Amino acid sequence: MMKKKFWSTLAASTMLVGVLAGCTGGGESTAGTENDKDNKASDEAVTIKFHTHGNEASYNWEKTIAAFEEEYPKIDVDLVILSEKGDTQEATQKLDLAAASGEQLDVLMFSDPASYAQRVALGMVAPIDEFIEEEGYTINEEYKVDTKLNDNYYALPGKFNPWYVLLNKNHLDEAGLEVPTDWTWEQYMEYAKKLTTDDHYGTYFHGPQGGGWMEFMKLALASEEDNTEFIKADGTSNFDSPLFKKTLEMRVQMEKVDKSATPYTDIISQKLHYRNQFFGQDASMVLIGSWMNTELGGTEQFPLDFNVAVAPYPKNEEGDAGGYTPVTTDFMSVAANSKHKKEAYTFIRWYTSEGQIVQGKNIPSWNGVSEEELGSIIDGILADTATPEKVDRESLVNVLKGAKSSKIIPPVPYQAELYKVVNEEYEKLILGEQEIKQTLKATQERAQEIIDNNK
Repeated sequence: MMKKKFWSTLAASTMLVGVLAGCTGGGESTAGTENDKDNKASDEAVTIKFHTHGNEASYNWEKTIAAFEEEYPKIDVDLVILSEKGDTQEATQKLDLAAASGEQLDVLMFSDPASYAQRVALGMVAPIDEFIEEEGYTINEEYKVDTKLNDNYYALPGKFNPWYVLLNKNHLDEAGLEVPTDWTWEQYMEYAKKLTTDDHYGTYFHGPQGGGWMEFMKLALASEEDNTEFIKADGTSNFDSPLFKKTLEMRVQMEKVDKSATPYTDIISQKLHYRNQFFGQDASMVLIGSWMNTELGGTEQFPLDFNVAVAPYPKNEEGDAGGYTPVTTDFMSVAANSKHKKEAYTFIRWYTSEGQIVQGKNIPSWNGVSEEELGSIIDGILADTATPEKVDRESLVNVLKGAKSSKIIPPVPYQAELYKVVNEEYEKLILGEQEIKQTLKATQERAQEIIDNNK
């Protein structure tokens, strides 16, 4: 039977200093030979602690962990839910406090690349390369998300939430357009133009705003395999990339020239949201993450009065491989100070493969899932929506099957400063205060100043 432990809030925030002071080594394991000896005692039953931001409703832990413990009877999983409401920020703070206070940590779950990369840098996470090599597989062949940091692997990816394009299929039919299965940004722009009528815009972009939703400032960058961020892996600026310029050009073209995109002034002044814009049929195409799978067939709050289809994230050129898109996942890691690294790895390997199918809540990053199993998971997700029959299931399966993540570039500590600059310069551009050439120059200069100040 699964054993649960629910976290009691710790008031000693000063303990966070202990994380920074005590966890060093740039991600290398600080566990000594004593831990290695413990790992070899595989004949004895062990209990591993699993700290997660995910709550029961979203992750089906009871069923999932029970299935693991049945398959591995000598490994008990003690679940520690760090936020009952699934708040990732709260969960990360409590995880840091647990590390600072010397609590037992074995399996750690991170919800985003920044949290993952930062804890690796603090030395909280153990490299798992030896286990991967021992098993004899490669991450790129086995999973859709590459989790490598600094030439090492510190996590296996759980769920797979790629971005895609939501389509109002009724609008497509009225315009005589097919559901795209492979397309470029130029074709996306053409679709947006043809879908725009007196009643609705062809497309809606939900960002940038308030220094967030920066995916909408990386449209063309995100279609590539590498260098998809504003800062490259070597720490240099990527604002001189022609793909950043292309993104600005596309945004201006669609809003100002084609008038096919919802005006930025409306988005900010009316506090518009992508759900209202799509389900209210105010925009025919919305670029967003596939966390929307659970809402595609409509919900009580957003009932569906039309048919929905899904298209892949556009690529830059006709000859490109395609499939690359922003992706969110859960990073499943082994704690650096765990005395049961082998067992912890056994759990994350099972959870990110067979466990994803047992859990049945998300599309897995694991490539070992069959098309039939993928279809079953999707059917289960859609079945929980109000009107699943209005969703073009085939288009959804094809997009999720073909999507893949680009290489992770560790976020820089001054990322928020950069985002603020990009947001401010973009607003000057889209509000007609400066041209693209001036926007690029100002963004590059301000970004370089931030980079130099942080050297």
